Amino acid sequence: MVLSIGSNLGDRLAHLQSVVDALGAAVSAVSPVYETEAWGGVEQGRFLNATLIAETPALDCHGWLDTAQQLERAADRVRERRWGPRTLDVDLITCHDGDREVRMDDERLILPHPYAHQRAFVLVPWLAIDPGAVLTVAGTPRPVAGLLAGLDPAERAGVHRTDLTLRIDPRRGA
Repeated sequence: MVLSIGSNLGDRLAHLQSVVDALGAAVSAVSPVYETEAWGGVEQGRFLNATLIAETPALDCHGWLDTAQQLERAADRVRERRWGPRTLDVDLITCHDGDREVRMDDERLILPHPYAHQRAFVLVPWLAIDPGAVLTVAGTPRPVAGLLAGLDPAERAGVHRTDLTLRIDPRRGA
């Protein structure tokens, strides 16, 4: 599972860390923390973003969605406006069943994430922890590095690595 996490309200770093802490031993990799402009055209403050790779046989894709939404609720996420400010956003980018990428489009979940290939704030942190990452776009597996290279240079330039870090503590959570 590849998860993109972001926050632009409150203690942004603490909100991101809460995800890593809750998932505990399920987290196998966590990217550096990046600061980015908000995406989606809503005027708001800058985000902190990171990407996680996590695995646990206890969760299928819908289980991961439920977990993501529980984590958002625990951070007092309020859904008032699409792409509006939020304490915590946890997006499922890809889900795998063994080596197979799961493709899904139902009333609750679309996988792979339908906008991930357009978002430098997802692709840059993902490449930092998985340089060989591949994402299916329009039914075709594509290298994430190529997707990032194809984005508008201004989109790529808006993703700034910070000195902030997220700590993995495998003794906690999941």
